[in-house]
Amino acid sequence: MSLPSWLAKRLGEAVIVLVGLSILLFCITRILPGDPARIALGPRVPESAVEDLRKQMNLDKPLPTQYFLWVKGVLRGDFGMSLLSRRAVVTDIKAYFPATLEEVILAAILQFAGGIGLGILAAKYADTWLDGIVRVVAYLGIATPSFVWGIVLLLLLGYWIPILPIQGRISPNVTPPPHITGMFTVDSLLTGKLGVLWDSLKHLILPALALALAPMSQAARLLRSSMCDDMEADHVYAMRAYGVPENRILTKYLARLAFIPAISVMSLDAGSLFASAFVVESVFNFPGLSRFGMQAILNKDLNSIAGILLLVGVLFVLIIILADLIVAYLDPRTRLQQRG
Repeated sequence: MSLPSWLAKRLGEAVIVLVGLSILLFCITRILPGDPARIALGPRVPESAVEDLRKQMNLDKPLPTQYFLWVKGVLRGDFGMSLLSRRAVVTDIKAYFPATLEEVILAAILQFAGGIGLGILAAKYADTWLDGIVRVVAYLGIATPSFVWGIVLLLLLGYWIPILPIQGRISPNVTPPPHITGMFTVDSLLTGKLGVLWDSLKHLILPALALALAPMSQAARLLRSSMCDDMEADHVYAMRAYGVPENRILTKYLARLAFIPAISVMSLDAGSLFASAFVVESVFNFPGLSRFGMQAILNKDLNSIAGILLLVGVLFVLIIILADLIVAYLDPRTRLQQRG
């Protein structure tokens, strides 16, 4: 199968997955307890006003009709109005998504850099005290949820050793950079405001680190295990016999082979960062899309819930496709299969 055919097949599968996700999200939002119209207007509003809002939200129509009207709007880029903010859901997504995106990007960088570095380090010094420390830390990181790491980091580096800010995107006395992408780090870099860049980066470190610790630990454990298994292969003994330096064997040959299974797991973890951010952003009072999504869930804001979760689903699928392309580049067997 050629690469374009393979990519077209994966995109077709992604469309099927997203259709199924849209049906699932629609059904879940409709079975949540409570009347969203009544929750939005409050208990003292007359029933006639509640009925009018139900009609505006199409809640008075059969479920298949509701789903068809919702999908029709989504395809036009219209997710409806948010009952929480009283604005279009698309407007809220544009306002809050850049903050979550730069947080997740930094977390993904920490995940990949830390996981790969610790994995190679543990494999190089396998069965030593250093390997033991890395393995213990990795198991601890995997077993601890992201929001718990958030609380630990908040207490440790925010209160006990107050070296990093613990809430918000930027300090109150710092003026945000001009809006270009909505990401403060990128916008401040593009406009040359290095002081704003440093301040916004400090606000990102704790929530991004809380998100990254668990997937970083998983990546380090998996990479170390794969590299240790390959160390006993015949071609590794042959390279050592020919005098190839040990560091070159580790970083160029063993690590590249170990990346193939590790990259798939790391991509899944990278996609799940958006889901983990729902609670982590609440811990740090970080004004991102995930925190807004948590508030939408608590207030049963159907349009916002469906729009945000559908966006997360699309990003997750795109990350998986990108990971498959990276694996195809790293693994010659996959490339040959695609070209066959």
